[in-house]
Amino acid sequence: MKSSEVRKTFLDFFVQKGHKEVASSGLVPINDPTLMFSNSGMNQFKDVFLGTEKVNFDKATSSQKCVRAGGKHNDLDNVGFTLRHHTFFEMLGNFSFGDYFKEKAIELAWELLTEKFNLDKDKLWVTVHVDDKESEDIWLKKIKFPAERLSRLTEDNFWSMGDTGPCGPCSEIFYDHGEDLPGEAPQEGVDTGERFVEIYNLVFMQYNRDHNGKLSNLPKQCVDTGMGLERITAVLQNTSDNYKTDIFNNIIESIAETLNEKNLLNPSLRVIADHLRSSVFLISDGVNPSNEGRGYVLRRIIRRALTHAYKINNEKDFSFSDIFDMLGESLLRTYPDVKKNKASILEELKSEEDQFRETLKQGMRLLEEEIKDSKNKTLSGEVIFKLYDTYGFPVDLTRDLAQENELRLDLTGYEKLMAAQRANAKKESRFEALLPAAIDLDDETKFVGYEDSSTESEIKLIFKDGKEVKSAQEGECMIVLNSTPFYGESGGQVGDKGKLCAKGLEIEVLDTQKVGNFHLHISKIKKGTINLNDKVKAEINTERRRAIVSNHSATHLMHSALRNILGEHVQQKGSLVNEEKLRFDFSHKQKLTESEILKVEREVNQAISSSEDTQIIETSIEESQKLGAIAFFGEKYGDQVRVLKIAGDYSTELCGGTHVKNSSEIKSFKIISETSISSGVRRIEAISGDLAIKDKDDNKTDLLNTAEAFNVSVKELPIFLKDKIKLVNAHKEDLKKFEQKIYQNLLDDMKSNYKAVGKINIILKRIDNLNLSKLRGSLDSLKKEVSNLIIILVGSMEEKSTILISVSNDITATYDARNLLDSLSKIIGAKGGGKPDFAQAGAPASNKLDEILISAEKILTEI
Repeated sequence: MKSSEVRKTFLDFFVQKGHKEVASSGLVPINDPTLMFSNSGMNQFKDVFLGTEKVNFDKATSSQKCVRAGGKHNDLDNVGFTLRHHTFFEMLGNFSFGDYFKEKAIELAWELLTEKFNLDKDKLWVTVHVDDKESEDIWLKKIKFPAERLSRLTEDNFWSMGDTGPCGPCSEIFYDHGEDLPGEAPQEGVDTGERFVEIYNLVFMQYNRDHNGKLSNLPKQCVDTGMGLERITAVLQNTSDNYKTDIFNNIIESIAETLNEKNLLNPSLRVIADHLRSSVFLISDGVNPSNEGRGYVLRRIIRRALTHAYKINNEKDFSFSDIFDMLGESLLRTYPDVKKNKASILEELKSEEDQFRETLKQGMRLLEEEIKDSKNKTLSGEVIFKLYDTYGFPVDLTRDLAQENELRLDLTGYEKLMAAQRANAKKESRFEALLPAAIDLDDETKFVGYEDSSTESEIKLIFKDGKEVKSAQEGECMIVLNSTPFYGESGGQVGDKGKLCAKGLEIEVLDTQKVGNFHLHISKIKKGTINLNDKVKAEINTERRRAIVSNHSATHLMHSALRNILGEHVQQKGSLVNEEKLRFDFSHKQKLTESEILKVEREVNQAISSSEDTQIIETSIEESQKLGAIAFFGEKYGDQVRVLKIAGDYSTELCGGTHVKNSSEIKSFKIISETSISSGVRRIEAISGDLAIKDKDDNKTDLLNTAEAFNVSVKELPIFLKDKIKLVNAHKEDLKKFEQKIYQNLLDDMKSNYKAVGKINIILKRIDNLNLSKLRGSLDSLKKEVSNLIIILVGSMEEKSTILISVSNDITATYDARNLLDSLSKIIGAKGGGKPDFAQAGAPASNKLDEILISAEKILTEI
């Protein structure tokens, strides 16, 4: 059975059993800072499990794109070295939201595996949680599963999505691939190896784990199951090796041919094949390589693949574009966005490939230097970690290169540094907010804020100090209303502020957040007491909302202008809209020119001047695409979506935010900055409305004042300034020539005034008010002319002292510049470093520079 048929059989089976087929969500979780990537099928249903989002179905099935390469679930370092681990995979799943529970879930799983997939019952093994007697009885009494192939486990059979969120006991189904493979039957504390492979996990979601680790019951008992497509496909294609299925065969063969590798079992081929899939899908879903967060993980995945390609054939410049089409037509049909985004994906990968080739050379130089300098035939943990973390060298590549040079690896030191990095990553990614994870109410918050700025409402829930209470007085609390005009932060737009009031009651709303489809009013009671079911008047800060609305609508117009002017490769990567400004992150390789910025501003202001009414269309996601609507980053869309048409047909976007009723309400638009935030991602900050008008007026005033200061007219100012710039540049050139002459005179002086001390020649000199670093190239030339030369220079400039040491390469074994620097820098407390032939340190201005030269001569004389 082909992998595409496996996927279809699974989904069709559950659709026939009354489940709604739901499309895969993206790899970047929406509004869920607890996760780095979507790592299971249940991610997109998290709020449904928690009861904070209502859907019009109680059973679902999906094939979910997943990446496990960061956070709690991280398989990155296992890839290529086991038969079953991947960074990117598809998770087939069936879900119940209060409809069926353990018995039905187990019955459906058994029917699917033994009747639809026709698996040999004697090759299946089942585990349950040690305290889950109910599941055990269902397997033994209802299914008649043999007791000798059922195991009771503890932590291995309690599943959670992350450190917080929905969780519960699970029952896992294993497949026995046969006695010729290593591994023991599933038992507590044993290694199942490659023989017994988990193919289906039935999670019985009963609890929610909060930030303190406390478990509380979910509003409804739910079922979350997961079956890795790659693993079940291997079983159905009669192999224990996921990489010997139709999912990977063509990719691996193509990589082998490209790199001229004859051994198709080479683990590096598998690493590259897996990492191609994860890189392509992550970029398609809006992740760009960078030095932090998700982008950093993607960069590591790409670099890990490239270093494995280098390991196979270091004479071949490997490129992902050579093997992209081997992903397979069935996969591209299932996920058409990947095919649609092919050009931009390959462009991003090529940029990273080009950048990494230089990084790889730097890493190899570092490794060669460390091998050369190694004193005890051991490569330190710090170096192994740096090669891994900075240059993307997998440990096995470093090990191979070290072994070629008869070096041992300090893996203990490396593991300590890795453990520290993992601990820091976990600490930084922890979701610190104290918003309640689960809300047990039948009716979601009714949002009336599109039309109304105030409404009469009723208090449905109160949270104080993270706990649900019946009443509260004075101080901060969180309130859920049955209806509200307050917009809850989402899609980049900040939450509303305002007030709740009633007779004898005054509450300031400091912020509004969303938990699922409930609006949580983060509030401060200034007067009175609130109780459940109290009636209050909810009123937003309309002036603040007006500014936010202006900036949000201006963001839509700017998005369209950027795509018109720069090209349709522009995709939103992030957004922030508040009352002060708008911030917009988008995909684009180059810095915008002044001309492009002016064109964007001009287009947006022309759209504002069109004074057209905003059109709002409620329709299906399919119909919205026919209207040409662009989905905004960070939004979660249901079956029915809201299409915003601002300034006529100029901007058509899907958006749940609040917007102007007519484009003229934006008044004016001005870009205030344009910067790079990561490779291939630019950031624009802009203002609109009265702030933009004031900024333009201020600029006019500044222009008039500048012209007046130079005693010219505004019209004459550009020519006047251009002439002055030419004059300044001419003076800079003169200064540069003068500086070069000073440096040359210094070098000539040093060349003719070095001192012989034994077998070496030394130059000790103090040079103040010059940048000594600029002498490095000249000093290298001087060392070629004078053999066995040691140069030690000190100097003071702009309240800073510098020590510079340069040593001829042929005497660094005895006179290491770094060791000399260590001895001399202590005199003034300077800090720095370098290499055996060159080292430099700096410190605040000091009156002991002459003492350094005296000490240096003494050291060199005594060696």
